[in-house]
Amino acid sequence: MNTPFIRNHQYNIIKKQIGLLQNACNTVSDPKVVESVRYSAQHKIIEAFPDASELQKPLLEQAVSLRTTGEFQQYLHSLAPYMVPFPSLTAKQLAKLYPKVKKLKTPDLTAIDYRYVTYLGWVDIATNKLFIVYELNGKPVGIEGRYTPTNKGVCFLCNRHEEVALFSAVTKWRPANASPDYYKAIGNYLCVDSEACNRNITDVGALEKFIREVTGTPES
Repeated sequence: MNTPFIRNHQYNIIKKQIGLLQNACNTVSDPKVVESVRYSAQHKIIEAFPDASELQKPLLEQAVSLRTTGEFQQYLHSLAPYMVPFPSLTAKQLAKLYPKVKKLKTPDLTAIDYRYVTYLGWVDIATNKLFIVYELNGKPVGIEGRYTPTNKGVCFLCNRHEEVALFSAVTKWRPANASPDYYKAIGNYLCVDSEACNRNITDVGALEKFIREVTGTPES
């Protein structure tokens, strides 16, 4: 039985390194350069799984023995059973994460392949709000914020140059002696297309930090 252990952002790391290695195999004639890329790919893939078991490591190490386009594609396809899916949520469960939002508009949840999701993100154009759901400390957490489209820029989550929007959320954390009208907003540039962001994201550190700042959740 295959025990899932690869999260989406880790899969993206593997996919990126496989792409670099495939490109080297197809375009570089110097064997030493190819082997250098192969070594680097192996190091970065293994580094992304510090808790990998002795049973899981051989699957990860297979990546560096690949040589043909067909082998690279087949390897990525073979990882699907080992993907840890994002917890699937119903519209009612999502609504509970946003108790102050009346008639929450949600994405088409049936069209989502949760294996390739790090966070759920969607926009309500009517209210200019963007919603994010992420599993933090084993529980789904929802945050919402003002959505202001801009132009091309670097997304703070995936670090890729994409169409971005300024996502500004009001933090729930309040200083001990704060006045009743205390207000603090935290803003960052985020991919307009959350699907593209989920395909690119290779690190959840910035996302978790942002959610902790907005929700006032301390690190565990």
